[in-house]
Amino acid sequence: MMSVLVTKGLRKTYGKLVALEGLDLDIKAGNVYGLLGPNGSGKTTTLGIILGILSQDGGTYEWFDGKYGKKARMKIGSILETPNFYPYLNAVENLKIVARIKNVGYDQFDELLELVDLAHRKRSKFKTFSLGMKQRLAIAATLVGHPEVLIFDEPTNGLDPQGIAEVRNILKRIADSGRTVLMASHILDEVEKICSHVAIIKRGKLLATGPVGAILSNDMLLEVGSTDMEALKAFLQSNPMIKTINPLNGFLECIVDESLSVSEINEKAFTSGIVLNHLVSRKRRLEEEFLEITQDA
Repeated sequence: MMSVLVTKGLRKTYGKLVALEGLDLDIKAGNVYGLLGPNGSGKTTTLGIILGILSQDGGTYEWFDGKYGKKARMKIGSILETPNFYPYLNAVENLKIVARIKNVGYDQFDELLELVDLAHRKRSKFKTFSLGMKQRLAIAATLVGHPEVLIFDEPTNGLDPQGIAEVRNILKRIADSGRTVLMASHILDEVEKICSHVAIIKRGKLLATGPVGAILSNDMLLEVGSTDMEALKAFLQSNPMIKTINPLNGFLECIVDESLSVSEINEKAFTSGIVLNHLVSRKRRLEEEFLEITQDA
C-alpha cells in the first residue's frame, strides 16, 4: 500500500517552547487517520507544516512518495480554521470561487451539496447559515477537484450537539468512500467512531500509533463486587485470564481477556462460596487507553 504521507523527525520550536519533537508518521492510502491529543499537543502545528504553511526546524516530510513533486498540494483538500466564505454569496457561488482557485470545473457541486446535506440551501447566502452549515459547506469545498487526501483540524469544534452529529455523519460517509483522511482532534469519541488509525501526541511527542483496534485493546473491563472483598480479590487473582485488579468505588475493576466468560466467573465464584452483588462487563474505550498512554508522558 502506497504511503500518502511520511514524516521523519519533524521538529518545531517557538522560542524555548518545543511544539514538535521528532515526529514520525507513515500514513497509507485509504486510511482514516486520527491525530489525537490534548489542546497544545502539536496537532495543528503538524498540519501547518505538512501543508506548507509553517516551516519546520528539523526533519522532513514527503507526500505521495514524491509522485507529484511540488504539485502535491493540489491533491490535498483541507480545513484548518473557521470556514471563511463570502457572506453575500450563496453556497454555489462560493464553491465556484473555490473551483476557480483550484482550476477545476463546476460539475461536482450538486453531488457535493447533497453529500453535506445542503442541497436545499444551495441558493441561500452564506451569512444566513448556522455554524454547523458553514462547516458543512467548508467540507464540500475541500472535496472540490477530487483531492486524494482530506485534512480536517478539529472539524466539530464549537458546534452544538446536532451540528456535531451532522458533521460526524458526513465525515463517516467520506471515510467509508475509501478516501485518505487525516483528522486532528482532542475528542476521543470522535476518533474512535470515524478513524481506522490513530496517532496519539502529547507535548509534541508521538506516544503511540497504529490501527484503532490495536491501540484499543480487545480486553474487557470487569467490575466485580461482593460482601467479602478480600475473598473476592484472592479468587480473582487465581484466574490467569484476569490481567489487573484495582479497587474502584467499592468494587474491584479488572482488565480481563476478551474470551473470559462473565457467567463463568459468576458460577465459579459461587462454587467457591463467594456471592457476587455486582458484576458488570464492558469493552475498554479509547478514553481509558488514551489516559493510560498519556498519564506519565
